[in-house]
Amino acid sequence: MNQEQEIDGRIVFKYDTGWKELLESDRFKKELCEDILEPYILNQRWYGGKASALKYIEVIDSFPIEDEVDTFYGIVLEVNFREAFVHNYFLPIAFVTDQEVVGDKFIAHLKLNGTSGFLVDALLLESFRKQIFEKILEGEKYRYKEVAYRRGRSNQSQGYKSSRLMGVEQSNTSIIYNDKYILKIFRRVYVDENPDYEISKYLTAKALFNNTPKYLGSITLKFSDKNVITLGLMQELVQNQGDAWEYFVHNLKLTFEELSRQQPKLETLRATKYLEQISITDVPASILAWCPIEFFEDVSQLALRTAQMHIALGQERINTAFTPQAFSNDYSVWLKNRLIYQFENRINLVENNLHKLDGLQLELANELLSKKKIIRKQFLDFDETMLKSERLRIHGDYHLGQVLVQDRDFFIIDFEGEPESTIRDRKVKQPPIKDIAGIFRSFNYAIYATVFNNHESYDFELEELFEVADVLYSHIIGVFLKTYINEVQTANLNIGYIKEIEFLLQYCLLEKAVYELGYELNARPRWAIIPLKGISNILNQQHYE
Repeated sequence: MNQEQEIDGRIVFKYDTGWKELLESDRFKKELCEDILEPYILNQRWYGGKASALKYIEVIDSFPIEDEVDTFYGIVLEVNFREAFVHNYFLPIAFVTDQEVVGDKFIAHLKLNGTSGFLVDALLLESFRKQIFEKILEGEKYRYKEVAYRRGRSNQSQGYKSSRLMGVEQSNTSIIYNDKYILKIFRRVYVDENPDYEISKYLTAKALFNNTPKYLGSITLKFSDKNVITLGLMQELVQNQGDAWEYFVHNLKLTFEELSRQQPKLETLRATKYLEQISITDVPASILAWCPIEFFEDVSQLALRTAQMHIALGQERINTAFTPQAFSNDYSVWLKNRLIYQFENRINLVENNLHKLDGLQLELANELLSKKKIIRKQFLDFDETMLKSERLRIHGDYHLGQVLVQDRDFFIIDFEGEPESTIRDRKVKQPPIKDIAGIFRSFNYAIYATVFNNHESYDFELEELFEVADVLYSHIIGVFLKTYINEVQTANLNIGYIKEIEFLLQYCLLEKAVYELGYELNARPRWAIIPLKGISNILNQQHYE
């Protein structure tokens, strides 16, 4: 390795070549992968392999992104793991000589033909952000390799004014342009169209659902004769007051504070029947006294927008990527294999982490282990011949964090699907009720997170707060179901009759809670009590004894 030690202890990588020829150097590509990028990506928020052992990195594709003034490069990385799987990542890179431009956010020190500078993530540079924005507006199809910049028909932009990084995401990097548009650069990429791009483009083209950001453009890379990698998705920027998770958690905190202030007799509070639909006008006065009717109006409005999303996704009769499908044996086999594999993984995680649990968490974990045969049987009892409804392309990772709040209305975003799933699995048509299960589990999280994080501030015992949580949750999902089912049935979307809806909802709620358990045990063990409590409640309400 041709390198020298700098005064501050950072290595300078030296090459007898210029920036435009650098990626033709085999030595640079080898050192880039082995010595530069390995330590760099481990510290990036968008890197999704932190829980696995990195084996090696390869550059599997690269291409210039240039105009008359500046040349940047896009590189597609293949990260290989010792556990025998791979991730692909997109990284645009630049060479700058002025450190003030990027501060300490550089990837490596380089010396090219004697000129000292820094290898950086090109997204940090306004010149790069401006260039890709203008390429999208021009709808230019780049001649080198198969990079395509496309402008959506709804894009009314007159030109570049400003740009800034959004800076709040984990898996992608978003750029705000002109305070009107957002360009999401996908960091982890797939050798297939990204579902977020695919669904956004479809919903905008069909103009059937207005409560999602409009598709305005994209950047794609033709990777082979049949495969396209989605690198970027441009959409309108929805002005908002934050996401629905923050919104509802804030209101739930106020609700429990009011409950604590009023000190009602808890025995007067009754949960609804399991999965019973209720109108807002049927929410008891004993609950509205401390949880205002506006809260349930918001729940109903979110249900309405969710229904409209599914109606829009269920209307297609020509484009086979979006046409509804009946349940089939192939789907059942795929579903059962996937869920049993996932469930066994979660059981192993629980068994391996039992020594870290105590109190109610340990009690619930032991209950789960004692009922694993019941859960396994429920997953295997899925019988497609009993189902008359249809499967659709759905959101796939629907929770309160995927919804923006705008003046007590809701906009649904981020159609990428479950992070754990393969890109092909994310495109499998599913019962729309699965999205409903996702948002119900999210409401359950919001309620229990409020209780766990603030219970010492409320003048009730923790067990009493759990009872209130269950009462409130039952009314939230009851109001949601009433609005949702009325809307989709009026539009003739085939989600089945009530018994089928309830069966699918119970099935998907259990699936979602089991899925969540793996995430919590790996990332936030203290929060594992929420999916454990959810699984317990689902099983007990179903009377699987």
